[in-house]
Amino acid sequence: MLLQLSLLALVLLSPVWADNFYQDATVTFGDQRAQIQDGGRLLALSLDKISGSGFQSKNEYLFGRFDMQLKLVPGNSAGTVTTFYLSSQGAGHDEIDFEFLGNSSGQPYTVHTNVYSQGKGNKEQQFRLWFDPTSSFHTYSIVWNSQRIIFLVDNIPIRVFNNHEALGVAFPKNQAMRVYASLWNADDWATQGGRVKTDWSMAPFTASYRNFNTNACVWSNATSTSSCGGSKTESVNNDQTWQTQQLNANGRNRVRWVQQKYMIYNYCADANRFSQGFSPECKRSRF
Repeated sequence: MLLQLSLLALVLLSPVWADNFYQDATVTFGDQRAQIQDGGRLLALSLDKISGSGFQSKNEYLFGRFDMQLKLVPGNSAGTVTTFYLSSQGAGHDEIDFEFLGNSSGQPYTVHTNVYSQGKGNKEQQFRLWFDPTSSFHTYSIVWNSQRIIFLVDNIPIRVFNNHEALGVAFPKNQAMRVYASLWNADDWATQGGRVKTDWSMAPFTASYRNFNTNACVWSNATSTSSCGGSKTESVNNDQTWQTQQLNANGRNRVRWVQQKYMIYNYCADANRFSQGFSPECKRSRF
């Protein structure tokens, strides 16, 4: 009995890795361009000149930590966009974005991040990656709680978006969101502002996803409650440190390192775009 209880505790406290995309995801577009493989442990999305492809989580969530391992389109990926993001639906939707903008062979990917609340975005930050994201899988994570959103790459924080509702800045906290992923063509803007177009002779383009992990509050539309209890906040496992997660001194040093060496665009520094003044949160600490 003691052994059984110990094993049960280990299961409850371990991350819930989704080993089967058949159980946890639904293909949303692209037909056979989205292929669940390896007994459900891997999902490959492809893009050709006719269509891209994508999938979404079966569950909706209101706060949580969301991890996905991706291997991006190799070679000449110019014009392509590979995504992993959270979103609600409708004109006043909320959204938290990881978008990976392809590039010509030998040129680095751009990681595009954004946050929408009540249908309004314009919170973009972009980064170069410090490794080849096409040669092996890397983990991309979103921590979303009522105080902040943290974007992580291989568990290294690259961005924090804090709740500044007190300054009049909307923050996504009232709409449940699904996890989405897609591969699509955006050569009108994705690579060098649209100057480099997709080379369709390289198609089909393929990106691979695995180890989809959700440690989060599952939302029920039927009861308007979440699994964490209450009308707006039960997590899928017992490890709920994400609910109050923030950066410690080491985390703040890591995000500074990333932003100083690899950030290539920050909406809080684009005076030409925001000539009438920056959003109020730009005057506050980024961490």
